[in-house]
Amino acid sequence: MRILVVEDEPTLREQLRTQLESKGYSVDAAEDGENGLFLGREYPMDLAVIDLGLPGMSGIELIRELRKLQRDFPILILTARDAWQDKVEGLESGADDYLTKPFHTEELLARINALLRRAAGHSSPLLSAAGVEVNTAEQTVYRDGEQISLTGHEYRILEYLIVHAGKVVSKTELTEHIYDQDFDRDSNVVEVLVGRIRKKIDPDGSRKPIETLRGRGYRLVKEGEAA
Repeated sequence: MRILVVEDEPTLREQLRTQLESKGYSVDAAEDGENGLFLGREYPMDLAVIDLGLPGMSGIELIRELRKLQRDFPILILTARDAWQDKVEGLESGADDYLTKPFHTEELLARINALLRRAAGHSSPLLSAAGVEVNTAEQTVYRDGEQISLTGHEYRILEYLIVHAGKVVSKTELTEHIYDQDFDRDSNVVEVLVGRIRKKIDPDGSRKPIETLRGRGYRLVKEGEAA
């Protein structure tokens, strides 16, 4: 999943980047509202974390502009302000949730995970498809009750596919949501990773949980659906 972080305080911005990347998220970071708007407009984000107290274009203005552009990804606002009016204004501008500084990393990650699940239409962190169970909160993967070890990049791809189980996901869509803007879009890394995932979740090749639709992309078979 790809997350936009807009925070003007350099130390906190880098802490957020590091913490989110350590959990397998791809992160695009901006130090002000103008750059945040550019990234949110030009790249397909899955969620944004936006500080309200930005210089120049405020966090509220940024949220309003993103919503005007019909960017409907979830937005979590960060605020150092205690006034409930500021939190209400942020939510009424189009944000989905808020955290007051200082906050614990665990709470930030839990709220992000919950927002991503709700946006995809899931109420639980336990997602199942094609005999595979993914716990998006713990970032664990099981096949028939046995835990499977995946690399960070493999997990990102499988999580994205299972969140969108039953839907065709193009290679471009996978690349844009799994990696930041500096990733080599012409590489065959995604194809290689999908091949490795197949071998791990379907070692004997009997289930064929991930379909390849030539010229269209990949599709993870939904639970109870024949491959």
